[in-house]
Amino acid sequence: MAAQDLSGTCQFSQELTIGVGAQFALLALLWVGVGLGPAGWLAGAAFAAATWVVLALSLRRTWSRPLGPANRVTLARTGLVCGVTALAASAVADRRTLTVASMVVLAAVALVMDAVDGRVARRTGSASAVGARFDMEVDAVLILVLSAFVAVSQGAWVLVIGAMRYAFVGAARLLPWLRAALPLSYARKAVAALQGIVLVVASAGVLPPVATRLLLGLSLAALVWSFGRDVVWLRRCGPRQAV
Repeated sequence: MAAQDLSGTCQFSQELTIGVGAQFALLALLWVGVGLGPAGWLAGAAFAAATWVVLALSLRRTWSRPLGPANRVTLARTGLVCGVTALAASAVADRRTLTVASMVVLAAVALVMDAVDGRVARRTGSASAVGARFDMEVDAVLILVLSAFVAVSQGAWVLVIGAMRYAFVGAARLLPWLRAALPLSYARKAVAALQGIVLVVASAGVLPPVATRLLLGLSLAALVWSFGRDVVWLRRCGPRQAV
């Protein structure tokens, strides 16, 4: 068993290294293809390094097997988010239309793939709490990056969309009752998916400014409602489950 655990850990480390290496390869392709600037390289490299450090520290001590098909899909999505981060930084610094277009494409693909890893996990019987958390964190980072990019043109208030989840996590450190498990909610999933779609549309700049602000405002209102509903539920029912 110990030998199997060691083999699984080694394969996990190899997969993680390959995944992070692929992120740097994507940055090189973006540099050649769309002229990724220094700011983009810096942001992308920082993201790739952070990915390796966070996953290594979070999973290496408790993960003793290969990533599995679903987590590999999520790791691939992480690479796309790395590209989105780099392109967003480069777009803000260099103001290149081609960079923005490429960012929108990568973000859209990452959002579509969000529906893939869950299906793969269910079909292969590889669903796990760790995998679900990994998927959720990738989603959260993508939303944060997109909201930061859109905030440059639409105003700092858009950052609330990307920061709200992290504010909830921070509050949970102070209020134990916020740490209880929430029941499954398709409404919550729909609102979460809406944020990504709206931010991609806003990033693309295909709508008039007034329509974009209205869409973002409605998206934020839906997010506030979703988080508010969960907080109310946790306040009423969570203390019994909190640890």
